[in-house]
Amino acid sequence: MSHRMSPGEAFPLGANWDGVGTNFCVYSQVAEAVELCLFDEAGDEERYRLPEIDAYCWHGYLEGAEPGTRYGYRVHGPYRPHDGLRCNPAKLLLDPYAKAVDGEVRWGQPVFPYTLGGDDLTVDPSDSAAAMPKGIVVDPSFDWSDDRAPRTRWADTVIYETHVKGLTWRHPDVPPEQRGTYAGVAHPSVIEHLQRLGVTAVELMPVHQFVHDDRLVALGLRNYWGYNSIAFLAPHNGYASRPGHRVVNEFKAMVRTLHTAGIEVILDVVYNHTAEGNHLGPALSMRGIDNPSYYRLVDNDPRMYHDTTGTGNSLNMRNPHVLQLLMDSLRYWVQEMHVDGFRFDLAATLARQFHEVDRLSAFFDLIQQDPVINQVKLIAEPWDVGDGGYQVGNFPPLWSEWNGKYRDSVRDYWRQAGAPIGELAERLTGSSDLYEATGRRPFASINFVTCHDGFTLRDLVSYNHKHNLANGEDGRDGTDDNRSWNCGAEGDTEDPAVLAVRRRQTRNLLATLLLSQGVPMLLGGDELGRTQGGNNNAYCQDDEISWYDWDHVDADLLAWTQAVVALRRAHPVFRRRRFFQGRSVRGSAGRGMLPDIGWFRPDGQEMTDTDWRVGYAKSLGVFLNGAAIPDPDELGRPVIDDSFYLLFNAWEEELRFTLPGPRWGRAWTVVVDTGEARPLAAPGARYRARQAVRLSGHHFVLLERPTET
Repeated sequence: MSHRMSPGEAFPLGANWDGVGTNFCVYSQVAEAVELCLFDEAGDEERYRLPEIDAYCWHGYLEGAEPGTRYGYRVHGPYRPHDGLRCNPAKLLLDPYAKAVDGEVRWGQPVFPYTLGGDDLTVDPSDSAAAMPKGIVVDPSFDWSDDRAPRTRWADTVIYETHVKGLTWRHPDVPPEQRGTYAGVAHPSVIEHLQRLGVTAVELMPVHQFVHDDRLVALGLRNYWGYNSIAFLAPHNGYASRPGHRVVNEFKAMVRTLHTAGIEVILDVVYNHTAEGNHLGPALSMRGIDNPSYYRLVDNDPRMYHDTTGTGNSLNMRNPHVLQLLMDSLRYWVQEMHVDGFRFDLAATLARQFHEVDRLSAFFDLIQQDPVINQVKLIAEPWDVGDGGYQVGNFPPLWSEWNGKYRDSVRDYWRQAGAPIGELAERLTGSSDLYEATGRRPFASINFVTCHDGFTLRDLVSYNHKHNLANGEDGRDGTDDNRSWNCGAEGDTEDPAVLAVRRRQTRNLLATLLLSQGVPMLLGGDELGRTQGGNNNAYCQDDEISWYDWDHVDADLLAWTQAVVALRRAHPVFRRRRFFQGRSVRGSAGRGMLPDIGWFRPDGQEMTDTDWRVGYAKSLGVFLNGAAIPDPDELGRPVIDDSFYLLFNAWEEELRFTLPGPRWGRAWTVVVDTGEARPLAAPGARYRARQAVRLSGHHFVLLERPTET
């Protein structure tokens, strides 16, 4: 296995094959020496001292080191935890720039840099190589054919948040060897489901190489969600149908297939922390390479870590080399892997330069000016667990955000929590109160009712309380702020009255989500009626709790969801690119210059300021003017759509809604009715101006007025 080592180059970082050999380069400001370690299939190791250092980048070139070569680093330097220094050459370290990874962590003493059973101050001499995953040299070549990014406009985007394994593991049409893999996501049956559903983008839960926590492994559990990254350029090897470096091409093939189907790929990325935990955590990569550069340490006690993520550590966004790693990672996934955007987990942590959240921190400045990254979709999860970490509405103009206020407001409205009706109105119309002042558009709001973190949609209407005993924490984990309503019985029931309300509430929540301004995000499996049995924190459940059950699909719910997504796609009035103004934008000749939106009480009268302040109001009529869409189409032509009237009744009792006068529309037709189990096969009941429409309790109806009436 012996190769000839020469100085090589200090750029780029990582292991980069040129067709003849591989240049290895790793950054460490605290190292006294760095050894490159190669491993054969039997696990035998060969070490090479990296001969050169330029600007703290240690590098060397190995002729003959080909794709498939397995490697890691040993860093010689001081082990002084009180000074934040944790070098230990007995520990094999994963390259932060590894583009593929072989194996996973085998937990035990060897992967910890200190002696277990005491504090973290006594260095441990045991060799960790046999217990550590290794980086793999990859061949970057791939036949992309005529792959083109769909580049779906934000206003037209419908996101489907899903999990690579959960989506495909139980799918009967996916071959067993492809289930739970990138190849499984690209299977024709899965692609067909996504297309028929009408989504334009899949948002994949973390696919960067991640680690299964030792505590979970000891309990017989797994880090199913994957928010425990260790290599930001490597696709997770647990989702590969083929081992080794071929995982890279399998991921690329998945992206190419989704693009051919017109579906974008958005990655949920975890750049706020790593799997190395707090001061008692293992030495897997950055901790042993250069702990004070990569991690935020407590100023007056650098033995300890700042933790605004709840995971034990936070990356040091003040260090330019950390910023370089994150930007290199983002560019790699866009340029080499062809992904279309990113959702940043706990993005408020990325904005922290000191203790506060700085809206214009260095990371966001870099994103703003980068000609590659600023062209893709960027979504912030706008909170973390630190002080001042809830930052919904405060991210820079280039960004869209998971709108937690939308989720809470819509849940509260339909469960009759007593929030003012004006709060719901803001969320229905794109949350201009959060985004308009900074020049953003409605698509800055990623609207969602459910996501991976919390109840599924079926569980949201079936449980008042979390049921998390399977997680091994005696039910202490997961939020208690679910804003759910079980509709009269906790969990499974055969009560037909309760089941009827649950089904109607499910359709109410979906209709509200899909017909609101902004970008709707569906939680994968909600359209199938997926349940987690009341578990609202299934992060460690790599089993039937989390996997999609394709054998017991709620066919009516699936068809209903498909129909409402199609309705949204067909009508630009639900996909406006600008906020409503409450006035005529182009006007409607002969209709008294109707405003672009109108708000009505159940008696058909326009709402007054007093009406908006009524806390108990649970009924609302909303007029959307299809003739007052301000933005032209791609060819500069005016966009004219039908007009719609939305009726919301969150009361338990039946309510009569009187339609407004003929200036708003002489004839209306029902096109969505959540009282119906299946989507309307044809336009439903017709109504005239000032006629009464009866809505039962917990009921939503959408009426359409064609442009010619």
